[in-house]
Amino acid sequence: MMNSYPTTKQLQCLIALDEFKHFGRAANACHISQSAFSTAIKALEEKLQVQLVDRTNKQIIFTDMGLSVVHQARLCLSELDVLLDVVLGADAPLSGKLTLGVIPSIAPFVLPKFVPQITQTHPGLQLYLREDKTHVVHEQLLAGKLDVVLIALPFELQGTQTLTLFDDPFLLAYHQHSKWFKDEGKSFNINHLPKESLLLLDDGHCLRDHALEACHLRSVEQISRFAATSLQTLLQMVASDLGVTFIPNMAKDSLMVKDSNIELLPLPKNMHRQIGLAWRKGSSREEEFKMLGDIITACMDNPKADI
Repeated sequence: MMNSYPTTKQLQCLIALDEFKHFGRAANACHISQSAFSTAIKALEEKLQVQLVDRTNKQIIFTDMGLSVVHQARLCLSELDVLLDVVLGADAPLSGKLTLGVIPSIAPFVLPKFVPQITQTHPGLQLYLREDKTHVVHEQLLAGKLDVVLIALPFELQGTQTLTLFDDPFLLAYHQHSKWFKDEGKSFNINHLPKESLLLLDDGHCLRDHALEACHLRSVEQISRFAATSLQTLLQMVASDLGVTFIPNMAKDSLMVKDSNIELLPLPKNMHRQIGLAWRKGSSREEEFKMLGDIITACMDNPKADI
């Protein structure tokens, strides 16, 4: 039985080894010699009485137990960061280090409004941002690499607590002289679109799933065989009249829309996605995350809001 806990330095070394998969580069990242680094990993294995890393064939391969320990090590160090933040900023919420994950269909439209605001109102906050798809930031959240994520809902998120901030309606984007769609002032019906007229993002993008769920499409024949890897590419395809698409309301003021021949049509109110925050269940920073949500919502309602 262990008579003491692993040191934070040992856990930091283990996490670095997982990130770099190389003893030399991981040692450099930890600012220690490679021999000292190897000693720290070996000492951690001896303390835990398990093998964490398979060192055969000049490759760094984590054992199943090693992967589990890495996951818990990240959570432990994350909670230690919270402990220090509580002590150093007891009277200053939203201070210290905070890592925020954001998905690509939200980041370019929210962050330019949100980051200057929170930097001004909470100068003690060290905000780190990471942009990636929903399933990636969810995995990083559970692994302790992120504190909170800003995503579009609904999305199946195990091990998290979510907070819905606001609805983001969908708009129909089409070429002003589109061969696919004519706005004649009638109520929009997606099932009246021609075959292969609806452009969407590639599989794996939650914006694609949310758009399809919101529009209640009856036939997949209307979906174009061509797909885009980003919202900007999607809009470029619409500007070339390769089809029509749905864009979130928050993207309506983007340069690609304003400086092009693209027209936007509001859709029925039930055609929307929800924007929200998610964090690990039981997080001690829940109240801070709710404050963060209030700031984001205020920025989207009024970019110049005095919060």
